Amino acid sequence: MFTIAALLAVFLPCGLSAEGRKKIEYKEIKKINIEADALDPAQKVCLDIVSSIDEAAVDTSSKEPPKYWTNGILTQVGFSQVSLTNWAEGGSANISLNGLIDANANYSKDKMIFENRLKLSYGFIQSFEKGTPLKQQFDKSDDRIQLDSKWGWMLKNKLYFSALFNFRTQLTPTYSYGTEVNEAGEEVTVRNAQSRFMAPGYVSLGLGINYKPFNFLSFNLSPATGNLVIVTDELLRETYGNAPGQAVRAEFGAQLKMDINYAYKMFKISSALTLFSNYINHPENIQVYWDVDASLALTKILTLTLRTNLIYDDNIKIADANGVEAPRVQFKEIVSLGLTWTIGQYVKPE
Repeated sequence: MFTIAALLAVFLPCGLSAEGRKKIEYKEIKKINIEADALDPAQKVCLDIVSSIDEAAVDTSSKEPPKYWTNGILTQVGFSQVSLTNWAEGGSANISLNGLIDANANYSKDKMIFENRLKLSYGFIQSFEKGTPLKQQFDKSDDRIQLDSKWGWMLKNKLYFSALFNFRTQLTPTYSYGTEVNEAGEEVTVRNAQSRFMAPGYVSLGLGINYKPFNFLSFNLSPATGNLVIVTDELLRETYGNAPGQAVRAEFGAQLKMDINYAYKMFKISSALTLFSNYINHPENIQVYWDVDASLALTKILTLTLRTNLIYDDNIKIADANGVEAPRVQFKEIVSLGLTWTIGQYVKPE
């Protein structure tokens, strides 16, 4: 019993190279019977040559099915501790911790893309200064939940019809502390909530065009974008632009988003700038959200990171030192030296 390759060798010239014969894919042929006595001497010689080929040398393994999903997780943890004993210059002992989980799940097949990224970050500073009220010794430095999704369908090279989804809120309540005099004439510490989970919460969905001129740069214009501003705590609604009885405020306008993801050797930077104009209420007041993450890998797991967040929203009123409330630029910066791990196929900047 011989393969069909042997039969071909009988009728094709014997000059066919061994390399050429080895390229025949045995998975595409069936076994047949050949009567050796029916062959003339020249055909028997060719048959002997082909039969001597080691079938084990031929790659008969099937190709792996294509993978359309890539998934991965990046985790970062930074920690610092300060201890002072008889320190003449003064100061306070403290510990601080900040962490980040950055997970992605991306799909790509033919003309369709579906990209998802979830960021969870949290940080705190715990002070051990003597004489300070216990509730004032703990301060949050970072607290964020953010989910971004983008669906796209290629219209032509580098240009997609797209839909963008964004969700933002925080994990735990944030408080401010002050003092007041109670009915007994005693000065006591009071705690006031500044924010909590879903107070505020932001949900956004926009339809438009995504243009990616380079691998590290993309622009998304969504002329039809709907936003929901959710404030579940009635005492905080006016702070974030909602009416006292308005748990959910709707906005409709145009959104422009620019994303940069760039890496050079050990340095990586990602930036997301979002500009939004509300058609319904004062479209001239542009809302600005700008996040920047930069990192420098010192070793395989030790990384120096810088994260900044800038927000300007005309609906959010912030009091100054004199208690005057007005829209103001909000800015947060976090610099940390910590450990970094990646799990799975984490998508790094290109």
